[in-house]
Amino acid sequence: MFQVLSSAWALLLGIGLLMLGNGLQGTLLGVRGGIEGYSTFTMSLVMSTYFVGLLIGSWIAPGMIRRVGHVRVFAALASLISAVMVIYPALPNPIVWMIGRLIVGFCFSGVYVTAESWLNNAADNENRGKALSLYMIVMTLGLVAAQGFILIGDPAGYLPFIIASVAVSISFAPILLSISPTPAFGTAKRMTLRQLMEASPLGCVGMFLIGGVFAAQFGMAAVYATEAGLKLHQVSLFAASFYVGALFLQFPLGLLSDRMDRRVLVIFVAGTGAAASALAMIFGGHFIVLLTLSFVIGGMVNPLYSLLLAHTNDFLEHDDMAAASGGLIFINGLGASTGPLIIGWLMSDAVFGPNGFFLFMGMLLGALVLYALYRSTQRATIPVEETGVMAAMSPSATSVAAEVAQEYAIETELEEQENAANAG
Repeated sequence: MFQVLSSAWALLLGIGLLMLGNGLQGTLLGVRGGIEGYSTFTMSLVMSTYFVGLLIGSWIAPGMIRRVGHVRVFAALASLISAVMVIYPALPNPIVWMIGRLIVGFCFSGVYVTAESWLNNAADNENRGKALSLYMIVMTLGLVAAQGFILIGDPAGYLPFIIASVAVSISFAPILLSISPTPAFGTAKRMTLRQLMEASPLGCVGMFLIGGVFAAQFGMAAVYATEAGLKLHQVSLFAASFYVGALFLQFPLGLLSDRMDRRVLVIFVAGTGAAASALAMIFGGHFIVLLTLSFVIGGMVNPLYSLLLAHTNDFLEHDDMAAASGGLIFINGLGASTGPLIIGWLMSDAVFGPNGFFLFMGMLLGALVLYALYRSTQRATIPVEETGVMAAMSPSATSVAAEVAQEYAIETELEEQENAANAG
C-alpha cells in the first residue's frame, strides 16, 4: 500500500479534489434550488441531466482520448467543469443549471476515464488491486469531505460554488505535473445487452434498479433534506452519511461475497436497504435515526454494485468479463438517468412529499429482492469455491476501472487455484 501511495499520491490527491468539487456542486444545487423556490420535479430534471451527461460521455470520451490524447482531454474537460461551477450561482435558472449539469456529467465521464487510465498505467500487476482500492477510498472520502465544505459560506451566495470551482482547478496541478508517460488507451470489446441478459438476468436487472437508487443518493439527497426542513449542517451530515456507510461496509460485505451464495447476499443486502428505507419514512423526523438509516442504506447500496458485477462474472468466461462490465455500467447509467425524474414526481406535494425519496429507494430495493428470489429458483447455485473474487467498485467509476478490477479478480482467482493445486 505504501508503494502505491508513494508512486501515485499526486494522482490520488487530484482525484480527491475532483470528487470534492463534484460532491459539493450536487449538494449545493439541492440546497440552492430550495432557496430559489424551485419545485422538487424541477430539481429532479436538473439532477437527472448529470447522469445523462455521464452516459453520453461514456460513449464519446474514449474516442476523444484516442484523437487528441489524455492530457488535452483532461485539461479541457476539467476547465469546463470549473467554469460551470461558477456559472451556477451567477445564472440561477433551471434551464441553465440543466445545461450545466449535462456538461459537468459529460466532462466528469471523460475525466474519470483519463484518471483511471493513468492510475492503471502507474500500477503493476503486484499492486494493481491495492491501487484500485485506494482509488475507490479516495473517491468516497472526497464525496464525504465535500459535504463539510457546504458549511463554508452561504449557499445563497457565491463562496461555496467558488470553493467547488477552485477544488477542481487545483486538481489539475498534482495530476498533470506528476504524470510521466501517457498510457496507451484502448477499451475492451462490447457485449450486447441481449448477450448480457442471457448471461446474467439478475446482474442486468439489478444494475438498472440500483442505478436509480444511487442517483437518488447522489442527486436528490440534498433536495430531500431541504424539502424536509433540515438545517444546513444537518443537510451536510445527512448527505455525507450515505458515503460513510459505503466506506465502512463495502469491504466486510466483499468478504462475505467470497464465502457464500451471492444471490443470498444480494437478497439480504437489498432487503436490509429496503427495510431501512421504510423505517426512514416512519421515523425520519428524528435526525439521529435518519442519519443511522441513511448510513445503512448507503452501506447496502454501494456494495451491491460490486456484488452484482461479481455475480455476473461467475457466469462468464474470463475473456468476456471486461466487456460485460462495460455493458453493466451502461445499464446502471440508464437507471441513474431516469431515477431522479421519478423521485421528483414522488416527492411533489401532490403525491408523497419528501417521503417519496425513501419510498422510491425502498421500492427499487424491494423489487431487487423479489427478482433475486425468483432467479434463485431458475438457476442452480454455483459452488462457492468456483466463484470469482469480488473487487470493490464505486458506482462513479468507469469501464476502465471495471476492466482493471476484473483483471485483478481474475489474477487473484488464478493464484488461489494454483495455491490450492500445489497444496493438494
